[in-house]
Amino acid sequence: MSSANLKQTAHQLIDKLPEEATWDDLMQSIYERQAIERGVADSDADRVKSVTEVRAKYGLSE
Repeated sequence: MSSANLKQTAHQLIDKLPEEATWDDLMQSIYERQAIERGVADSDADRVKSVTEVRAKYGLSE
């Protein structure tokens, strides 16, 4: 992500917070955004497993 795009995204996250938001609320929003972006990148790079594969690996029933 370019720094201009990063700044724009950060502004959008802040703008969506309620007026009484705390620093912890902001950090949670950032963490959630990072997790989503990493998940999308993993999916795009085909670094994912199906639920069936994970259940089989850990011996869980479907």
